[in-house]
Amino acid sequence: MAYMFSDCSSLTDINLSNIITINTTNINEMFVGCSKLKKLNLSSFVTNNLTTLAGMFYGCTSLEELDLSNFNTENVEITGCMFYNCTSLKKINLSSFNTNKVKIMDVMFYKCKSL
Repeated sequence: MAYMFSDCSSLTDINLSNIITINTTNINEMFVGCSKLKKLNLSSFVTNNLTTLAGMFYGCTSLEELDLSNFNTENVEITGCMFYNCTSLKKINLSSFNTNKVKIMDVMFYKCKSL
């Protein structure tokens, strides 16, 4: 699922409730460059096998709120640049994040000036 919606710069809203993610390991830069994306519901994502979240929301400059409390990140090793340049992001729920295995977490919140 890496780069799945990469540079979809006109995308403002998307329904991912029926997408099956149980075997997914890499969602690297999945929404990179989705600069007009305002709403995103990832509550149906099964994330037990994820190993990389690098740059997942990089450049989502219109995204204001994100709830990732359902994400199981116990196997994730890379989160670098995950929210890089999310300049409008005001609220984020990472309450379930487990970063015990994370090796690369550089500039994860770089330019998130509204947080």
